[in-house]
Amino acid sequence: MKFALVDKNKLEAAKGLTGLCPSCGSELIAKCGTFKINHWAHKGIRNCDPWWENETEWHRQWKGYFDPEWQEFVHKDNKTGEKHIADIFTPNELVIEFQHSHLNPTERTSRERFYKKMIWVVNGTRLKTDYSRFCKRQATNSIFFPRHVSSISLPEECLPKDWIRSSVPVVIDFQGIENQNEIEHDRKFLYCILPIKLETHSYMVGLNRDVFVERLKIDGLFEELMKLTNEVKLLHQRQQSMAQSELMNQFIRGRMPSSRKRL
Repeated sequence: MKFALVDKNKLEAAKGLTGLCPSCGSELIAKCGTFKINHWAHKGIRNCDPWWENETEWHRQWKGYFDPEWQEFVHKDNKTGEKHIADIFTPNELVIEFQHSHLNPTERTSRERFYKKMIWVVNGTRLKTDYSRFCKRQATNSIFFPRHVSSISLPEECLPKDWIRSSVPVVIDFQGIENQNEIEHDRKFLYCILPIKLETHSYMVGLNRDVFVERLKIDGLFEELMKLTNEVKLLHQRQQSMAQSELMNQFIRGRMPSSRKRL
């Protein structure tokens, strides 16, 4: 954990400090070594949130874009009492979760159901082959609303497989913690997989990194991405309906008697 409560203040780990877990209230110890980033840990092996994972420098870099008060927010379901620590919880009640390690699809679904209004940001540099697979994608332009949207055929072959069936937007970060001046041009952008898969296609929109971060700080981005998803779905349905109508017309024309047929 990045933060603990020290004399009721939210503080980062530093040598000599002890604090309390903002979720379960148990004692935390500041871990400040040479090889790992400074962090707070529960005494012993206790972990009050089964969804929590060890943080990387990539996690900290993303969290650092946001106000400390938004970070590691204890999110509680008042009906069931279930609670989890969200990486980011904005004043507009949007949850942003940063995911580096592999995530079981069942747990991914559970998190999406619990948080509801959320956006994933996934580290696309964890597996060395992910970006090279992504570069081989076959994408076609489908619509413009308001940004360029690509239709990705056979997404299982070029997108991270664990994320193409998510029910919320998934943003892939292929830059990681590398310097922008030292990477390929396409890796400087973020790529949002929209929460819709139609037949053999997924849909994706490219995002400017700085604009994305700023938009997360104000209201509306989640709603805009979900609206865009609905636009894609309606467009697909319209295209399917037109195709079926054309097939029906061809069938009818094939069954109609020719005007030259003798009576």
